This record gives sequence, structure tokens and C-alpha cells, in this order.
Amino acid sequence: MSRIGKMPITVPAGVDVKIDGYCVTVKGPKGTLSKEFRPSMKITLDGGTLAVEPATESKSDRSLHGLTRTLLNNMVTGVTVGFKKELEIQGVGYRCQKKGKDLDLTLGFSHPVVVSDNEDITIEAPSPNRIIISGIDNQKVGQFAAEVRRLRPPEPYKGKGIRYVDEVVKRKEGKAAKGKK
Repeated sequence: MSRIGKMPITVPAGVDVKIDGYCVTVKGPKGTLSKEFRPSMKITLDGGTLAVEPATESKSDRSLHGLTRTLLNNMVTGVTVGFKKELEIQGVGYRCQKKGKDLDLTLGFSHPVVVSDNEDITIEAPSPNRIIISGIDNQKVGQFAAEVRRLRPPEPYKGKGIRYVDEVVKRKEGKAAKGKK
């Protein structure tokens, strides 16, 4: 049995959880999330705790046990606290600027790149080289941050590009350093 799957999820005050067959809806102060889970997982709400159990001990059910519990925990965390990813831009002339709902990125291309936020994601640009992406759905926040990073990923020679704040980019020596002995 999964160690993560066995742990109960405590539902904080102000969060409403509804289990309708295989669909779980979590409503909290930041919003509402709904997800449909596999029928092989038994999700129960007892008082203020959620519990997940596999229906059988097959390999596929055991592998989904911890995943289902983590997805439920992310739903509860998202509607109470929310999720955020921080990106930083490094490079001479590289910058970002928030214009209404759009994020205007200058990344060394011949044209500015414009990224729009949607109803699930909010974008902030507190400084010209920092982007904060936040929302209640962990998967959507991570996917949107990855799409913004993909516009200009950090290159290994000078380190220019968009990176996560805690990301470490391995730097390479240039070809000029190769000839020296």
C-alpha cells in the first residue's frame, strides 16, 4: 500500500467537499475545483478528513493510490492557499511589463512577445525581470509557467533567458577556453 496514499487529508474550515460518485468538487475561499477520478479508487469524507483507498490490490490500483491522494490534496490546497511559480528573466535588454491582462516580453527577438492570462491564471510583473504566475489549479499554473519559460529557455553559455527562481543552469565554457592548456 502507498505511504502517501494512506495519509488522510484534513479539510480546513471554510472548505466544502462534495463527492458525487467518482466526481469530487472542492469549494473554498479562492474558488471551486472539480475533478473526476477512476472508479477503482474509493474516496470517503469522514468529518473533516478525506481518505483514499484502492478498490483492489492490483498493480494499477496501487499505482493510482498515491496519485489520487496527491491530486485531492492539491485541490484542497489550491482553494485555500493557491499555487504560484516565480520566473526570472536574465539577459541584457530582456525584460517584461504588464499591460492590462497581457504580459509584454522583450526577449531579444525582432518583435515583442505578448502572453495573455486567462480566467484560471493571474500574471504579475513586480519588476522588469521577475514574473509571478499564480492560480488555484497546480497543473495549470505549472503548465503555463512552462509555456512562458519555453519562449526563451536559459542557454548554457551566457545564462540568458527565462528560468525558474530556484533553477540552477549548468554553465559551459566557450570554445575559446578549449584551446588553452
